[in-house]
Amino acid sequence: MDFNDTPEEAKFRAEARAFLEANVAPKSADAERMQRKLKPLEFLKAAKEYQRRKAESGFAGITWAKEQGGRGLAPIYAVIFNQEEARFDAPSQPFSIGLGMCVPTVIAFANDAIKNRYVAKALRGEEIWCQLFSEPGAGSDVAASKTKAVRDGDDWIVNGQKVWTTGAHFSDFGILLVRTNPDVEKHKGLTMFIVDMKAPGVDVRQIHQASGGRDFNEVYFTDVRIPDANRLGEPGQGWSVALVTLMNERLAVGGSYGPDYREVFEFAKGVASPSGSGMLIQDAAFRQRLADWIVRAEGYKLAKFRTMTALSKGQTPGPESSIGKVINANQMMDIANTAIEAMDHFGVINDPELAPLEGAFHQSYMFAPGLRIAGGTDEILKNIIAERVLGLPQDARADKGIAFKDLPTGR
Repeated sequence: MDFNDTPEEAKFRAEARAFLEANVAPKSADAERMQRKLKPLEFLKAAKEYQRRKAESGFAGITWAKEQGGRGLAPIYAVIFNQEEARFDAPSQPFSIGLGMCVPTVIAFANDAIKNRYVAKALRGEEIWCQLFSEPGAGSDVAASKTKAVRDGDDWIVNGQKVWTTGAHFSDFGILLVRTNPDVEKHKGLTMFIVDMKAPGVDVRQIHQASGGRDFNEVYFTDVRIPDANRLGEPGQGWSVALVTLMNERLAVGGSYGPDYREVFEFAKGVASPSGSGMLIQDAAFRQRLADWIVRAEGYKLAKFRTMTALSKGQTPGPESSIGKVINANQMMDIANTAIEAMDHFGVINDPELAPLEGAFHQSYMFAPGLRIAGGTDEILKNIIAERVLGLPQDARADKGIAFKDLPTGR
């Protein structure tokens, strides 16, 4: 592994840093506090303006082809920009799903007319996208989708429900996976479409999360008409299209979130140990857990370096990207739970004005269960690692060779 930038990569990193310094504030408690105080519409306006500047300066769609508005650079350059952007309070969240997962799928499967209509506007931040995969009865088994589409001339009529759709309430468009043929195996009867989130019959309802956020949504489709021109891939080939999106999703959600071992290390120096043996940092049991967190974090960092080295050589990372989320989502919950317990009865206070790190441990603890589901549950990702990385035998599947309509449901 080579951890150093090449001269070209170092030059690009300097350019990225200069752009960020000129357009957004460095990451700090004050900057985060100001961002939190923005009303949703104000934040969205700021995010769109930042994305516009990012696109105009050539830092959006870094790996995309030049004809799609990108720079046509190797993936390592996108990694470098993301590393630098993480040092700043850049309002890029509303575009992470659309530009990281949805629009690349559109580029891969749509015709030129569709790409010309949607890609450039998404890149400039004029339109926001969401991903409509999960359903109440399917969860991480995306291929078990029941939302159906029936052909009607040049249109398809869609009925059904999706859930846990991040950002659907402010999205303009989405990629929608539906069942178009129930007479074949579940993986073979799916089709992917582009859907207008403002179309008649689309009903978006925000979900109030335990963490206090309202980022997730449930989306209902009642006789929604989608032109056949908005189909991505051939009818019945939706699973192949979805796999492109899912691989991008699992790479995107594998990063670190919330306070890490460095923050809890500083926190432990200023709070008393529940055992009464001085500060928490002096507690032997806590120090052992801290060591475990450091080892896992450093192991994951080295695994990321391996991915970065592959990217710098023009290679494509494989299913090992699933490792990141399995490690980080669970460690995030463990660190947050330890910190909250160490506050004893003061741990119930999650007011950002009063709680340590402005309530970041509480936010992490309440957000972590969702992260363990998003982009594939722990169980799904462990299966991917077992089968595709370690080469272990596949799980037995009772639904193999059975038409979707004939699969048993309930009793």
